[in-house]
Amino acid sequence: MKKSDLVFIVIVVALFLPFFVCDAVYEWYKTFNSEHAIVMSFLKFAILSTMGEMIGMRISNGKYITKTFGLIPRMVIWGVLGICIGMAMTIFSTGVPVFMEVAGMENATKMLAGELCLNKVLVALAISVAMNTIFAPVFMTFHKITDTHILNNGGSLKALITPIPFSKYISELNWKVQWGFVFKKTIPFFWYPAHTITFLLPQEMRVLFAALLGVALGVILALAAVKSRK
Repeated sequence: MKKSDLVFIVIVVALFLPFFVCDAVYEWYKTFNSEHAIVMSFLKFAILSTMGEMIGMRISNGKYITKTFGLIPRMVIWGVLGICIGMAMTIFSTGVPVFMEVAGMENATKMLAGELCLNKVLVALAISVAMNTIFAPVFMTFHKITDTHILNNGGSLKALITPIPFSKYISELNWKVQWGFVFKKTIPFFWYPAHTITFLLPQEMRVLFAALLGVALGVILALAAVKSRK
């Protein structure tokens, strides 16, 4: 274990331990989360998903942060993406059950609030499949573009105010990896089941769990970047 690993672990423990050992802190979190859901979506993804990318960097390059990593720009981008994910979860968790009722499944809109049963799992799976098939590819591609933009700006704050040359980045994207690994493998084999679990959870826990999955996403995308260089 390197010194950087110890520092990283200490920071993580110091950041999250108070929520587990102090009732007042946890109660504050629950209250703030219910009253400021959008702000919390930003913060959860800004912190957790960026941590995921840092872990991915450690796995692939041996360092948590490099000169061009761009900690602050990545946190800002992840925060904005977190708001988009929270919005997508609301839209799909509301719309898909309505569609399932139109298609003939009775009480689909009430399933997620009920006890665990096969029909509830089917509704959660349907929401996950719809969201990850329609929303996830666009989200993942946009994230890859912003990631490239941060790197090309040396990880500086300039990346947040410099226009993104979308056509250039899209044309240079390694679609063999993006399609063959990120879309074709991670979406059906990881995200479909992972977000099925997400939608089985109580509504107030879904964004947090999705943010925790963002740690996994950071690792996956980092490994995909390594794969694209080979």
